[in-house]
Amino acid sequence: MKESITKLLAKQDLTSEEAEDVMNEILTGKASEVQTAAFLTALGMKGETVEELTAFASAMRKCSIRIHPRVSGTLVDTCGTGGDRLKVFNVSTIAAFIAAGAGIAIAKHGNRSVTSRSGSADVLEALGFNLSMPATLVERSIEAVGIGFMFAPTFHPAMKNVVGVRREMGVRTTFNLLGPLTNPAGAEAQLLGVYDGRLTEGLAKVLHNLGVRRALVVHGLDGLDEISTLGQTKATFLEDGDVSTSYIRPEDLGVRMSKREELEGCTPEESALTVFRILYEGVCSGRLGPKYELALVNAAAAIQLGGGAGTVAEAMEAARESIESGSAYKKLVSLISFSGGDLSKLEVLENYGRFS
Repeated sequence: MKESITKLLAKQDLTSEEAEDVMNEILTGKASEVQTAAFLTALGMKGETVEELTAFASAMRKCSIRIHPRVSGTLVDTCGTGGDRLKVFNVSTIAAFIAAGAGIAIAKHGNRSVTSRSGSADVLEALGFNLSMPATLVERSIEAVGIGFMFAPTFHPAMKNVVGVRREMGVRTTFNLLGPLTNPAGAEAQLLGVYDGRLTEGLAKVLHNLGVRRALVVHGLDGLDEISTLGQTKATFLEDGDVSTSYIRPEDLGVRMSKREELEGCTPEESALTVFRILYEGVCSGRLGPKYELALVNAAAAIQLGGGAGTVAEAMEAARESIESGSAYKKLVSLISFSGGDLSKLEVLENYGRFS
């Protein structure tokens, strides 16, 4: 650990073996919190290489609890890095339900908030989901419901050795990148939103190294770690090892450009209410809006990655149909029920349109 910190401070890259050894020291608790914080700081100042990230993620995967859901078609994850500069609702979470409603098998990986105000786990818990689901039940959920949520602490027990350090540091670290790279179900395809546009090509290569066949790594040039409707999005596509980058505009997807204030709402309760209103009230009223369209374009990308549509237009139509038919909302209800969660929270929202 000390040798690696010294090397990083000198702006030297770690070898794959060195990177994996250090991550093992951190995950097994052999490194002190001070050493871990120093390592993460020095690594962040130097910047991670593809080789380092691949080794870190491989070490994490070896320490994780793995599941092997049997599904027809491609298994997709929508987990992103978090930590962007904009405070909007949990787009990747709602996109997962819309894609699932369109028939895409979803293995959603996520956690509570560390560097933002609301993580996917916070939102799902606010809606009544039971975060205490054991791994075996999550596997069955993916098979039976078509979507499962893999709560990071359940699947990555070794991460208990870094939780305190990450919270005390309160800034983005390499673990923001590693979460989306360590899907416990071995998802074959992934929509990965990142907080920095310079990361897209590198992370696409890391995903390929880890066995992901198809991925779209995206960054809104406005700072959003999703496909953005605020402006252009840098999008790096991975297809069987080939990596290519292009830029997407809202008009390319058939939606209008949004304003920041139209997308705000980032506490768990605010995000949960947005998820409900889009999935449930969108069915009742068919009303469109900036938040609806942001969810729609990201869900469409997940649908296309999962093989549910051949073109962007077809994927957008599949996403709309998922909401308007009530299929996406049924996936939310079914997942909460399957988890043994509290459906009364959704019932309150259905009756009053707000949390009690």
